Amino acid sequence: MTSKSPITLGHSPDPDDAFMFYALAKGKIPVGGLEFNHILQDIQTLNERARRCELDITAISFHAYPYVAKDYALLPCGASMGDGYGPMLISLKPHEIGELPKLRIAIPGKLTSAFLALQLFFQISNLKSQISNFIVVPFDQIFDVLRKGGADVGLIIHEGQLTYARDGFRLMVDFGAWWKKKTGLPLPLGGNVILKSLGEKKMKTISTILSASIRYGLDHMDEAMPHLKAYARDLDDSLTRRFVKMYVNDYTVDYGETGRRAITEFLKAGAAEGFVPPIPNLEFV
Repeated sequence: MTSKSPITLGHSPDPDDAFMFYALAKGKIPVGGLEFNHILQDIQTLNERARRCELDITAISFHAYPYVAKDYALLPCGASMGDGYGPMLISLKPHEIGELPKLRIAIPGKLTSAFLALQLFFQISNLKSQISNFIVVPFDQIFDVLRKGGADVGLIIHEGQLTYARDGFRLMVDFGAWWKKKTGLPLPLGGNVILKSLGEKKMKTISTILSASIRYGLDHMDEAMPHLKAYARDLDDSLTRRFVKMYVNDYTVDYGETGRRAITEFLKAGAAEGFVPPIPNLEFV
């Protein structure tokens, strides 16, 4: 009798991802005889691993998808979409938007969707400049870099969106709000992709399992909350719950036609400006 080969599932060690896959990690839902090996790494590392086809399923920044579209299809579940909120540009000192081309910006990764949103903002706001004056900093170190003067402004993702004011920072731009006003659509940030080589039948089976895990969490939030403490970093229980509700919702169970349009428009805008390669047809499971 041969042992099963586990399916590698990459996701970030954040409260929202931990919540999505709580039921799967704790054996709360049937998995049809499949075995999942959870690999927890930051999103920039997962983006890079996807480019090397190292994982069967992985969370990925939508910004990174054009670079892996040949090998991976988009899963309809597990996405984080900012519906009127999202990554933010913050600073310690007051700055005007027109100053941005002269300011040094700390970003959490060149393939993050936050950075693509920032690039589009520069172009659409007629700031007359490509973004060249930036440094790449792990997302959870951006506050410290700003305090030490290593950058003038920071592009923040994850729980920093809830704690920046408490920690003494000023909001310059909320890119989720900006994108919603511009397009009427949520800002697609991160999603799950799956290797096409697994085959259509297996991809659909896995998609159903992952969707069930997310739905279980939404239906049993109080039960899942203790599992999230190890991933909550500087968030208390109230902020952890708030953060999870921001990025795990009906769009996460299945982003549907609205989510597909949001992803298509975001990547189409990026391709039009030369920020990402064009994709003739996005492939959804």
